[in-house]
Amino acid sequence: MTTDEEVGLRERKKQRMYQAISEAAITLFLEKGFEKVPVAEVAAAAQISKPTLFRYFPTKEDLVLHRFADHLDEAARVVTARPAKRSPLDALQRHFLDGLERRDPVTGLCDNVHVLAFHRLLYGTPSLVARLYGYQEQSEKVLGEALSEAAAGTPDAEAPTLTARLAAGQIIAVQRILALENWRRIDAGESAEAVWPDAVVTANRAFGQLRSGLTRYA
Repeated sequence: MTTDEEVGLRERKKQRMYQAISEAAITLFLEKGFEKVPVAEVAAAAQISKPTLFRYFPTKEDLVLHRFADHLDEAARVVTARPAKRSPLDALQRHFLDGLERRDPVTGLCDNVHVLAFHRLLYGTPSLVARLYGYQEQSEKVLGEALSEAAAGTPDAEAPTLTARLAAGQIIAVQRILALENWRRIDAGESAEAVWPDAVVTANRAFGQLRSGLTRYA
């Protein structure tokens, strides 16, 4: 019989393999360019076979987007874990502002040279941008489910699931646009410290627009 400890050990080993393969790939992509590195070269760098690599990462783009895997359900987790008296939108706004303050790369407000190099690789490769939209679509789905659960026991409990999904789409889009704008300014040469005050003002304004249009979750 397999114990919980053995399952946990196996899962940790699997996650370490994901991380090692992804980091080997990103190092090569940054050095040579995404399009110029064949998957076979990534497999060789990670010391695994090509079929083994594809068992972990179905597409070449997934090798890069793995860095976003932990963030896929982040917005949903924020909604689920929020204090009882805090609305979903308030919790998401607070979380984004906290991310700006700690210069979380996901907010775009990070001028670390390694983060900038990764973002240039990501936003400069059309196939990666297209794959990123797929990740964001999954984020919308799980956030929509979290918003539906958050409405349970409220006057809006009978609202259609599509209503929550539409709200989730707008929230994820706002976060994406804010992050992209922050990154563009930093990529143009501004420091994170210089951009931060404007980023906070813009984020508050954006969430204010959501709040005025999404009263169901405000």
